[in-house]
Amino acid sequence: MSLLAALHGLYAVEGPQTGGLEDTIINTAASTQPAYLGHGRPAIDYQRAPERSTATRLLAGSPTHSSNHSRVMVIPCMQEDDIGWIARELPTLDVSIYIADNPAALKHPPKNKGHEVMIYLSYLIENYNNLPDIVLFMHSHRWTHHNNRLLGFDASQMIRALSNAHVIREGYVNMRCHWSPGCPEWLRPISGEDTLAKQEETVLERCWKELFPFDPLPSFLAQPCCAQFALSRARVLSIPRSRYVFYRDWILRTPLSDYVSGRIWEYSWQYLFTKDSAHCPAEHVCYCDGFGVCFGGEIPYRQYLERLDQKTRYAEALRHVPEDQPAKEVTGLPRINDTNSSSSNGNTDRRLSLTAQIASLETELEARMQEAQRRGMDPRLRAEECGRPWRDGDGFR
Repeated sequence: MSLLAALHGLYAVEGPQTGGLEDTIINTAASTQPAYLGHGRPAIDYQRAPERSTATRLLAGSPTHSSNHSRVMVIPCMQEDDIGWIARELPTLDVSIYIADNPAALKHPPKNKGHEVMIYLSYLIENYNNLPDIVLFMHSHRWTHHNNRLLGFDASQMIRALSNAHVIREGYVNMRCHWSPGCPEWLRPISGEDTLAKQEETVLERCWKELFPFDPLPSFLAQPCCAQFALSRARVLSIPRSRYVFYRDWILRTPLSDYVSGRIWEYSWQYLFTKDSAHCPAEHVCYCDGFGVCFGGEIPYRQYLERLDQKTRYAEALRHVPEDQPAKEVTGLPRINDTNSSSSNGNTDRRLSLTAQIASLETELEARMQEAQRRGMDPRLRAEECGRPWRDGDGFR
């Protein structure tokens, strides 16, 4: 059989299978332009946006009215990682934990390479015929900068808030709502010397030909970072198991480093599961339909972020005004008239002013968040804000 014929076989649609390339490859020793609503971010108009590709539409699912969808969370970790938060915060969630650097562990990848990619693919290969309704692929740390800011950067909050119906409906859901880094354009195929910022761009074209040999090279790849996402069972099964094995074999055999091979896949998952080279849902839509935090549209969402940023600036300014030192000028903050006060009194006045402004903003932000969560509990409002059809009886959890 020719190589092209073999590759065509990998890309053919097929049902669940027990065979594939796995038996021959596992060798651990082998090496229309959108409108803009300010802030430089395009707003998604679901009524005017170009229709998804036929392949993507065929992969979309239909959410049931029941909230009793089965879930499994896949966690790649190292032996020293603290994952106790999972049992404490999510005691009823089924979890599949792979220990990357312990070959003796109950679950471990064939090789510790490619960051989380090796483990994500290993789970799909090993559980292809026994999948839950929804698979969550998450990192081992609870709090991290790349989790959702409005959910406290807290993975446990994100997982609890995630809408099952949204995952079933979309098939693939990036767990991060914020565009930076990753959107609206991120990786571009370039030639020349490596750059420290994006080493993977110089090998993107070659990798694309190896991973997706029948698909044209996109001008760029984009999605919010950092390889945490949810999949429906239907979306997983829309791709033959042999392809997941093929991709894992690529990670095993590529001469690229652990870092670069992992980064290539960080911005390729969305293409594999949606056929879209760029997958950048509007941030307010992601928060609303995905996590039930609905501000009422792009503008009120941006207003909330501006107030949150303002609170952060005041808190940072307060941190630099010690009680026992003279007050310092802080750019962008109101100046307190303390010409008739001692340095100590002026410093105290500045602290009192900042503390009062922070407290006022916290009260405002809390009220806005409570209202957003209240709106998010109404499936009709959720659908309206996200611009999708809603029928009486549709759920959202």
